[in-house]
Amino acid sequence: MKAEAYLPQGFMERIQEVGLVIPSWAPQVAVLRHPSTGGFLSHCGWNSTLESISHGVPMIAWPLYAEQRMNATMLTEEVGVAARPVVGEGKNVVEREEIERVVMEGEEGKEMRRRVRELQSSALATLKPGGPSFESLSEVAGTWTTTAH
Repeated sequence: MKAEAYLPQGFMERIQEVGLVIPSWAPQVAVLRHPSTGGFLSHCGWNSTLESISHGVPMIAWPLYAEQRMNATMLTEEVGVAARPVVGEGKNVVEREEIERVVMEGEEGKEMRRRVRELQSSALATLKPGGPSFESLSEVAGTWTTTAH
């Protein structure tokens, strides 16, 4: 079934001038890397979380199941790089203004953006030669090459 089948009739036409819906697979890393990306609506799966942090993009937590709920709680309450939007009273959707308010405005949004940039720097440092992640992966690769001979 096509993604458009899940959207209200006429939705794609109404948002043409103000938004973009990619109804199939999207190049997530390329989107996160783009300088105009101000936030990332994420189910808080671990891969998406790491990609968002490594690109310095704060998250709007929208967990669905399993570990995603725990990750969302950790990212919002402990780490401070995600926010949970509030569904308006009597509504079943989160308004665009709520997303903008949470991520882009006020002290909470400013702190969240600062914190995710801080973690981005830390994540990138671990991947550089001499960084702990680089060294650990080099060690693993080294054991593979020595045991293969």
